[in-house]
Amino acid sequence: MEIFDVAIVGGGPAGSSCAAFCARGGLRTLVLERERFPREKVCGDCLNPSCWPVLQRLSLAQRVRDLPHYKLDSVEFIAIGGRNVIVDLPTGDDCELSVKRSLFDALLLKHARELGAHVREETTVTALAHDENWKIETAGGENFSARILIGADGRNSTVARLCNLLPPPARERVALQAHIALPQNFGGRVVLQFLPEGYSGQAPVNETELNLCLVGTPPTISRLRKWAEGHFEITANQSWRTITPLTRSPVPCAHENVLFIGDAARVVEPFTGEGIYYAMQSGELAAIAISKIMRGEDQQATLREFAGACAEMYRGRLWINRLARMAVLWPRAGSLFVRAAQIQPAIMSLLTRKIVSPEL
Repeated sequence: MEIFDVAIVGGGPAGSSCAAFCARGGLRTLVLERERFPREKVCGDCLNPSCWPVLQRLSLAQRVRDLPHYKLDSVEFIAIGGRNVIVDLPTGDDCELSVKRSLFDALLLKHARELGAHVREETTVTALAHDENWKIETAGGENFSARILIGADGRNSTVARLCNLLPPPARERVALQAHIALPQNFGGRVVLQFLPEGYSGQAPVNETELNLCLVGTPPTISRLRKWAEGHFEITANQSWRTITPLTRSPVPCAHENVLFIGDAARVVEPFTGEGIYYAMQSGELAAIAISKIMRGEDQQATLREFAGACAEMYRGRLWINRLARMAVLWPRAGSLFVRAAQIQPAIMSLLTRKIVSPEL
């Protein structure tokens, strides 16, 4: 059995980024992904400008810009009742843009494969054991071995569950997402709209399609769906994707010689649109740590350094995440915030700048 330096469970932005950096650094890298790409993913489909430095280090920035996409020039916050605040977004090459996750994720995974990572799609991990190395069993009866294990398999991480590290979910909200026909004259804006039942996020992903997200509680999500059907003139048989939980307590990003990145480590509030940035950045940080360990540097010191770098990545931004979660849970409070921002527009401008500016 071939022993890999690192096995990464999950081929989304966190896992693919980590795999690309590891493979480029000469490490024997394995990616185990349970689905076959391309596949859609419940997401707002927005890449905020903080993603571009990581994409540049991956040598993928231009290839991402070459995908079908829509450049976003503003974000509009709409309160219950219709009052609104519009905040301009950065312009130029490093602007915010939207691109379907099916296209974006497939590009990242393909890039990891091009750099030499061994990628196994439609491969579900069913058991883990650890002695000197990690022993990984799959539903197809295949077995793999690796010195370092990475959990990059999302908010319901199988790696965290098999390691008895997965905290209980918070199931107070439900999310629905679909791609629908782009309304005329929608423009290059992100719309974050508070409604009595929850909120809606909207962004064009190309010249013909709009990403439509709805977030509510189990008792209100059906009414949100009815609102969407009327507001966007879509049929009752519209296909929706869903995901749960939207939040849960974080998992330690470094536990012995298993590392967690992306949503497997910490699920951030989707309202802020920062999830892809955190995924790719944490993937790069993990690759740096793994390379140091493989070079013989002190493992415990390296893992402490990795944990510190992850904490620094979130520091100064999580308070915005908590504020956004409060606004989504209590949309009337979020609407009051929008109304206050009409009087003092600098409030929303400050929050938006904090979200879209790179920290690392």
